[in-house]
Amino acid sequence: MKFLSLAVLPVAALAAYTSQEYAEGAVHARVMGLKESQWTRDRTQGKHASRKWNSRDKKNGGWRERNDPSVVLEWIYGREFAAIGQADGTAFVEITKNGKISYLGRLPQQSVFSIWREIRILDDLCIIGSEARDHGVQVFDMKKLLTLSPTRPANFSTATDITGLFTQLPIGRTHNVVVNWNLDYAVAVGAQPRNSTCRSGLIFIDLTDPSNPTSPGCAGQDGYVHDAQCVKYKGPDSRYAGKDICIGYNEDTVTVYDATYKSGINSTQVIGRLAYPGASYTHQGSFIDQEWMQYLLLDDELDEVDGVITDGVPVTYIVDMSDLTNPKLTGTFKATDFKGIDHNQYVYDGLSYQSNYGNGLWVHDVSSIVDDPTGASVEVAGFFDIYPEDDAVGGIVEFVGTWSHYGPYPSGYVIVNTIERGAFVVKLAKFGKKGSGKNKGRGRGSY
Repeated sequence: MKFLSLAVLPVAALAAYTSQEYAEGAVHARVMGLKESQWTRDRTQGKHASRKWNSRDKKNGGWRERNDPSVVLEWIYGREFAAIGQADGTAFVEITKNGKISYLGRLPQQSVFSIWREIRILDDLCIIGSEARDHGVQVFDMKKLLTLSPTRPANFSTATDITGLFTQLPIGRTHNVVVNWNLDYAVAVGAQPRNSTCRSGLIFIDLTDPSNPTSPGCAGQDGYVHDAQCVKYKGPDSRYAGKDICIGYNEDTVTVYDATYKSGINSTQVIGRLAYPGASYTHQGSFIDQEWMQYLLLDDELDEVDGVITDGVPVTYIVDMSDLTNPKLTGTFKATDFKGIDHNQYVYDGLSYQSNYGNGLWVHDVSSIVDDPTGASVEVAGFFDIYPEDDAVGGIVEFVGTWSHYGPYPSGYVIVNTIERGAFVVKLAKFGKKGSGKNKGRGRGSY
């Protein structure tokens, strides 16, 4: 495996687009247009036909259930469930003890078809947003799954089975939803249009009464937010200890918000920004330790597509957040020689789980970053090839394979959602259940 430090990263240019192109939404429109064009072509060629991919058991090498491209999230109530985004709603499944997918039912879309559907879990609640106009944000009680049987799956009603519906989006659509698990609220981000009052920034959602979700305010100072992570801060910057901090992945910057005050328009403060070499589309990221928030990992969705990363191999950026007002890029890493595109990543116990489109699911041991923030010591813990069609040519820079996943569950299973083949359940062979990085416990936090 090959790892590159910041000094030798093959970057072709420092800026792929102008600030005006980002602000006006031209870059986001390009990303969505590239995907829609490719997926239309692929569907025409039969690559998304569900009949091509039959469910299989462990003996045959995997488990599959057909679904449309979207994101996968999880909820646990003594059992392991997943909410799988589809183009026309959300499917609910249970991961059985032997790793099979058991379909329990689905919640239809609130308005119209959309291939973008984002889901988060907050306690017992499933929070569902969509790019579909007039969809709003659905709030669904996951306890409804506890009495369901796969022999009689439920088709839930959007009129009578949802707990609540957030309707305060400008035109009812949002690109993403996130939650603050520590402080029990949700956020809609990327809610079009960009010239609305909140400028497609952070729209906070109060879930004190889940049957009547409301918004206390929003943060639009830095414009469009593509994804975010909101936390009760625990880290080296003592000025913000215990405060409500949101990290925004804002297309061309990582933007830090002090969201302690949310009432009204722009009462939330922007306290820091980072623009990094080679930034093309700042997409998503995650702190590597939820108990000591010093470093985060960042993925850029267009740097390989636009040739900013000249070799086309997915790269992960490492950011030092010791000073929240002045984030610093400290290094990068790559874990494969295959071309591809990086997308969503989530870090648990020192392991970063990355959905990298045609490269599949990659798991990196990032626990060494606390000692070596250049990324040179990051190691591969495992991978699962989602799209073997591109192996013979060394990978392709296209929107195929997996764009999200969730896990590990306590059992160690990871559910991986794909664009062509449905969902897989996988597990790292080297661990009996949940794995952890080699340097677990070396950092200030617990991993």
